[in-house]
Amino acid sequence: MSEPMSGLIHLTDAEFLELTRFVKQKYGIDLSKKRVLIEGRLSNLLRERGLTTFQDYLKLIKNDSSGAEVTGLLNRITTNHSYFMREQEHFSFLQKQVLPYLCRVHARDHDLRIWSAGCSAGQEAYTIAMAIDDYFGPEKSKWDTTILATDISMKVLDKARRAVYSADNLSGLPKVWQDKYLTKQPDGQYQVCEKLRREVVFKPFNLMETFSFRKPFDLIFCRNVMIYFDNPTRDKLVKQFYDVTAPGGYLFIGHSEVINRDITNYQFLEPAIYQKREK
Repeated sequence: MSEPMSGLIHLTDAEFLELTRFVKQKYGIDLSKKRVLIEGRLSNLLRERGLTTFQDYLKLIKNDSSGAEVTGLLNRITTNHSYFMREQEHFSFLQKQVLPYLCRVHARDHDLRIWSAGCSAGQEAYTIAMAIDDYFGPEKSKWDTTILATDISMKVLDKARRAVYSADNLSGLPKVWQDKYLTKQPDGQYQVCEKLRREVVFKPFNLMETFSFRKPFDLIFCRNVMIYFDNPTRDKLVKQFYDVTAPGGYLFIGHSEVINRDITNYQFLEPAIYQKREK
């Protein structure tokens, strides 16, 4: 039986359980307390697909080998809200503590391995690139500081690659960085300069997958991503991050997130900043 076109399409208990289990198992996102949000944000999506029940929608998701449908689902139920210089003290710590230390560690190979995990539309990765470029100055050309930036949403990755942002996204950036690293577009928006766009490689990646990287990372940013995960999923993810962090490397998380210090081997440094002890 169809719902009125102007109303919500409601989940049955069985549909809610099936949908939340599917998303949790595949993407680690805990939606067990988000029933109203799911109905509110997905009802129009179902109508766009010509569907009247969530059971039909679940079938569509599971039969879609391209992954486009589940990406659409995740785009609707997660908030890809980000901006430049978010949690500014992280970038101050990066320039004052992390980069001087990593420069000593990599004095010979000049190779820094950096990962922005759950990068959303790219503001975090580009802010990291700005902080690094500002720190090294004329010496930057001697270093490989390519940043790997990953997300499960192709939609936000496409936006990140375009690197075009509205002015209100830039309010946290120092004026000198705005002038140096961004170019105003005819429509009033701003694009990150080509030099920094070349510094960041954007790729789709699901954090629930097994990590397999050629070399460990010196610096991992995973901020305001784990708020969607329950404790066991978060603990497992932090363990995976630890395993791919180089000795002496760092993990930055969001200030609204916590790591269980009783079970992690990371050393707590400051709120939302952790380090893997050197061998």
